[in-house]
Amino acid sequence: MIYNKSIKAFKDSKGLIPGGVNSPVRAFKSVNCDPVFFDHGYGSKLYDLDGNEYIDCISSWGPLIFGHADKITQSKISEYLVKGTTYGAPTIIESEMAKKIIELVPSIEKVRMVNSGTEATMSAIRLARGYTSRNLILKFSGNYHGHGDSFLIKAGSGAMTLGLPDSPGVTKNIAKDTIIADFNSLESVSEQFKKNPEKIAAVIIEPVAGNMGLVESRKDFLLGLRKLCDENKSLLIFDEVMSGFRLSKGGAQELYDVIPDITTLGKIIGGGLPVGAYGGKAEIMDYLAPNGPVYQAGTLSGNPLAMSAGLSVLNRLNDKLYEKLESISKKIHEGFLQNIHETGTDAIINRAGSMMTLFFTENDKIENYNDAITCDLKKYAKYFKSMLDEGVYLPPSQFECMFISSVYSEKDIDKLISSNKKSLQLI
Repeated sequence: MIYNKSIKAFKDSKGLIPGGVNSPVRAFKSVNCDPVFFDHGYGSKLYDLDGNEYIDCISSWGPLIFGHADKITQSKISEYLVKGTTYGAPTIIESEMAKKIIELVPSIEKVRMVNSGTEATMSAIRLARGYTSRNLILKFSGNYHGHGDSFLIKAGSGAMTLGLPDSPGVTKNIAKDTIIADFNSLESVSEQFKKNPEKIAAVIIEPVAGNMGLVESRKDFLLGLRKLCDENKSLLIFDEVMSGFRLSKGGAQELYDVIPDITTLGKIIGGGLPVGAYGGKAEIMDYLAPNGPVYQAGTLSGNPLAMSAGLSVLNRLNDKLYEKLESISKKIHEGFLQNIHETGTDAIINRAGSMMTLFFTENDKIENYNDAITCDLKKYAKYFKSMLDEGVYLPPSQFECMFISSVYSEKDIDKLISSNKKSLQLI
């Protein structure tokens, strides 16, 4: 494929935007090539500045469960657009969105809208600290909860009692309030509770992690977390920004039947526009201003355009949709597995519903951060570039996951599988 216009666009953008991009993974550094600049999307496809067509396996990192330029979503946005964009004041549609989220998510009795997944997790942490009057937060190595200071803590090799900043600008005082444990290891969590009695405000976890590649929690692990939090009077926070409404109508907590105290949401609830939310038990949520002492606010929170887009998606979630997503994802999964076997490639696949990662590794399983970092990043880079030339747009990092859309055709599925085989043969 020819990428001349993308190359020029990237060169120009680097003089205007730090690194030429507004989110680091978009720079394609981990796959050792220049990024593609896109012009438009439609259905399952993306089209770049040079006119190249790609099957989109990212879905804007999850939100586009109905594909690009979805007509129903667009019509709802247009319906509200003629009335204005934002008022900075209450609207009925905010309550409609809240009612829908409460209806769908098992743990949520009240919910507060914000503008991103990062904002949701930052606010949830502040609420947990305020509600419990404790300072420490326990998170897991390999889990990403947005770019808030408390979350940018290096896991290192195994669990660390006190984390170190993973980014300049994160102070030591913030870092010391974040404790790291090993994903899928109850022992490491229990140890931290013993070391820090009555000090841990909350445990935050992605029940299905998507930023060390796709890695699922074991159900016994989540049940154990719930028990440990109850015993230590700490809150359990599920970060379902990715998994919420993608794995099921009620997210990962519905599938695992484990109820957290607070849940954070994003991606799908915005229908492609910037939206986040956090919700939970009414008693906890009422600790937020103006009812309670914990302050959180947002000028554009709950704006009618975002609410209309999100509601247009949530109102269409049903069993048939998830059956379709599972059918599509299973076909791709099985096709990729067959290709791995036939080409003799050292690789495995982790999949949860319509989220999936192909790991280039000699390991027979990937269950945590230490497993994930054994992957061959050079192989993934070669694989990514080959798939790109085949007209398949994958996550530009081994440590991200695919988000499969419900609008994939049989032709799309066949192309994905055939392109996968060609690319595996090349590396």
